[in-house]
Amino acid sequence: RWPSDDGAGRIVYELNGELQLFDIRERRSTPIAIMVPNDGLAMRPSRVSAANLIEDAELSPKGERALFVARGDIFTAPIEKGPTRNLTNNSDAHDKWARWSPDGSQIAFVSDADGEDEVYLIDQDGSGEPVQLTDGGQAMRYTPEWAPDGRRLAFSDKDGKLYLVDVESKRVTLIADEERRQIRDYTWSPRGGYLAFTLTDPTGFRSIYIWSVADGQLHRITSEYFNEFSPAWDPEGNYLYYLGDREFTPQIGSFEWNYALDRETGIFALALREDVAHPLAPESDEVTVEEAGDETELETGDETTEGDQDDEADRDEGEDSEDPIEIDFESLADRVARIPVTSDNYVGLSAVKGHLLYILDTPFFYGRQSRGRRELHIFSFEDREATTLVEGMTGYALSRDGSKVLVRDRSDYRLYDASPSGGDSAKDISTSGLMVNRVPAQEWEQIFDEVWRRYRDFFYVENMHGYDWNALAEQYRPLLKDVAHRSDLNYVIGEMIAELSVGHAYITGGDFEIPDRPRVALPGAEFELEEQSNRFRIAQVLKGHNEEVRYRAPLTEIGIELNEGEYVLAIDGEELRSETNPYRLLRHKADRPVELTVNADPTFDGARTVTFSPITSETNLRYLNRVEANREKVDAITDGRVGYLHIPDMSAAGIQEFIKWFYGQVRKEGLIIDVRGNGGGNVSQMLIERLRRGLLGTRFSRTEDTATTYPATVFYGHMVCLLDEDSASDGDIFPHYFREAGLGPLIGKRSWGGVVGITNQGPLIDGGTVFVPEFGTNAVDGSWVIEGHGVDPDIVVENDPKLVIAGRDPQLKRAVEEVMQMIREDPRV
Repeated sequence: RWPSDDGAGRIVYELNGELQLFDIRERRSTPIAIMVPNDGLAMRPSRVSAANLIEDAELSPKGERALFVARGDIFTAPIEKGPTRNLTNNSDAHDKWARWSPDGSQIAFVSDADGEDEVYLIDQDGSGEPVQLTDGGQAMRYTPEWAPDGRRLAFSDKDGKLYLVDVESKRVTLIADEERRQIRDYTWSPRGGYLAFTLTDPTGFRSIYIWSVADGQLHRITSEYFNEFSPAWDPEGNYLYYLGDREFTPQIGSFEWNYALDRETGIFALALREDVAHPLAPESDEVTVEEAGDETELETGDETTEGDQDDEADRDEGEDSEDPIEIDFESLADRVARIPVTSDNYVGLSAVKGHLLYILDTPFFYGRQSRGRRELHIFSFEDREATTLVEGMTGYALSRDGSKVLVRDRSDYRLYDASPSGGDSAKDISTSGLMVNRVPAQEWEQIFDEVWRRYRDFFYVENMHGYDWNALAEQYRPLLKDVAHRSDLNYVIGEMIAELSVGHAYITGGDFEIPDRPRVALPGAEFELEEQSNRFRIAQVLKGHNEEVRYRAPLTEIGIELNEGEYVLAIDGEELRSETNPYRLLRHKADRPVELTVNADPTFDGARTVTFSPITSETNLRYLNRVEANREKVDAITDGRVGYLHIPDMSAAGIQEFIKWFYGQVRKEGLIIDVRGNGGGNVSQMLIERLRRGLLGTRFSRTEDTATTYPATVFYGHMVCLLDEDSASDGDIFPHYFREAGLGPLIGKRSWGGVVGITNQGPLIDGGTVFVPEFGTNAVDGSWVIEGHGVDPDIVVENDPKLVIAGRDPQLKRAVEEVMQMIREDPRV
């Protein structure tokens, strides 16, 4: 890589991480030996905190200690007193998904210590070596969940398979196979006779299933017509609770007569047997009629009668019995009751004796925060009402006995009593003891192997694009010996995954620091040096839309009088001359007002001061000015008949810009949709759906001067789409389906050609991230589209750099010509 010649017959280049010098005349390469003295700080073993890399947290069965997974190690931490214990303490394995055994003696977890994800056990006090329960795995594996009797564990894998492993015999049994995704919500019934979980229907909805240990039968419990999930067993074995989307009262949009479904989830209870009473049977206050002999019984106070003792004994025997709870599967789905809480965005349902715990999630907005934060709610069956246990949280874990709940709020952990009054019982749990003995070289090798496995496991086609993935690992593994910094590792991994020749293959982050850049107070303007006066002038003030935070232009705000061409003589009183970079005087001032001394002349005579509130990036303003210039140009050329909108990506900014500009131009005769430079995302289908709506009819009213349309929001004019070499990912997909939908011609250059969608399957051991291309895009008939080639325009137009620098845009000019011709040939009014 990186060949460079010296003009004298020699070429220097990189080969396998080393520099080589090629002599052109002799046609021979010679390695260049370079010794760079350094302290090797990034390679040194060190003791570091893992508190900022917590992946998972749980509680001991009675809530005496917390269980943390952080930086690849398993820790237990005291609630108040005692030491924090690192149970696994290694740098060459990624341990995760730890769960405490019902009796508190052991902890089960998943580890790649032998090169693959397997299930292990370790004593809860850290004594002894881990015991490996499974072997021969070839896939990422997920949480091992203990059966209440401690004899079995359930776990799942990335292929959607759900397994059972017998702790004593280590025998593994496959019990379910999900077709579309992974099974992650499996939960054991009291006494461990059944396992409840959800599987995905062809519609994308989830349905609840129960698997029986006794006979291995899998029972479907809920209907394919509705989305039902998050099963939770009643600890006493009478009910199965779950969440279901059964509130069909949508929110109606403001810009168009359309709906978005939100706050649709309710909480429900299934009675497991015919003889089980309603969980919230009608209540009635009745008079207690005293009979002869009652007075004697009352005098016994709290003593238990013989009959009560028999009942208590029966209850104890039932609760402690090893026999599984009884379930009448016949008509089980019909024995359903709604828990009386208002439908909302609920997730994470759990059940303890007398209560239900669940998270009230926030609605999802693209590009801005929702109102409020997540809350942990608790429903009391005795009081028949829900209360807020914790305001502001990100997740929680229950102790097995249901008495305590561990709540995470970003990086903070607190323990609460799992009761309606538990909000005042908070105890902060310290994570300061989560320390690891980090050996960088071991971590780097583990990360290399894990990234390789993730591509093996999740790459969207099993044939790895025809490459020998095992051979590629062995080709790049020798380079690990030369890795001296985490960024070196990213480089090596980046080269390895690039061999697959796919559009999305990213490795980023990890355990290294990038120095903070100074925050600069920017005015939203161009400075220009005038050599004659040795002064800087304001060459251009960037216009904004001060109605929107993202497009606030500081020098155009109310009360600021500053004209293009004026001189900036000083910044915050410090004189500005040609030998000083004006941005040096603006450093470290981003969070306060800045004062400019300005004048129409390059002297201080008659100068005045202008105070502005700065911004820290001018990217949005420069983008807006470019887009506004294009829109105004199209408007002027077509006399207002054709609209223009640019979509910068298919994510937050892109959908916001579409909404901003589409509706105000919906009655134009033509529309130019520009996705040049579109960075991709995942909203293209939303935009195509709106653009392809057809006009079915019109409506009128005696009191209105113009007709309206049916549908009410529909663009009836002609459209064209602009694309270029930087239309990428979902920015590739949009023009492809724009043409497939028959919306109009594509104009410009062939797009980037990368449309295999990616996901992040969790952090690497040191917090780094790897994205694996996981979702392919095909035509309706299954044929291959876009990836590796891009989308060819119908009309090829090159934007020559010289013309672009001069302010010309041949692609936009051609788009205007095409849409105007379409209007002339087929007028639509």
